[in-house]
Amino acid sequence: MDIAKIAQTRHTCKAFDPSRKIPAGEVEQIRTLLRFAPSSVNSQPWHFIIAATDAAKATIAKATEHPMYAANGQKIMAASHVVVFCARTTLEDAHLVEVTEQEARDGRFANADAQALQLKSRRFYAGLHRFDLKDTQHWMEKQVYLALGTLLFGAAALGIDATPIEGFDSRILNDVLGLREKGLTSVVLAALGYRSAEDFNARLPKSRLPAATVISEL
Repeated sequence: MDIAKIAQTRHTCKAFDPSRKIPAGEVEQIRTLLRFAPSSVNSQPWHFIIAATDAAKATIAKATEHPMYAANGQKIMAASHVVVFCARTTLEDAHLVEVTEQEARDGRFANADAQALQLKSRRFYAGLHRFDLKDTQHWMEKQVYLALGTLLFGAAALGIDATPIEGFDSRILNDVLGLREKGLTSVVLAALGYRSAEDFNARLPKSRLPAATVISEL
């Protein structure tokens, strides 16, 4: 696999072909990409909602009814699938324990002492962001964007087009999906599918600043 070529050719899709749907096997790979995305201290402070039906996508599109978001609503409805990336609204100790116990079931610890040490370390960093840096929500949302990046590159590797979307009213989306009651808040969306002939961005050359401008070596 030529990952440099994928990076150079993937693009933000501006128009999807509504007649083309992502095969079930590739949807399952997308689910795996999301589940196994990296996060700080493996905190996994997220939840992902995948919408595939027209009714489900229409529910998400309610958050784009304001004229400034209208173009994104069109992308949501034409896409094959839409992923809502959610962050937890609190990082409770019970969640940290759940993550650590899952690691134990998956065989990551040599013994109980190693498991206890991992939980202590995880609690330290969670406490650092809660009490000292006071940026827990921001920290959790950073992890959500790691998952978004994982999805965008992975989708491109599968030949699936994608559009990351921040242009929506999170208050509306939180309400229609009942996210606050679940201890979650919407952060960003990703529309997935296959480009249509109207996707002008697919025909444009990719442009980035020169490597010498953005990369240095020590």
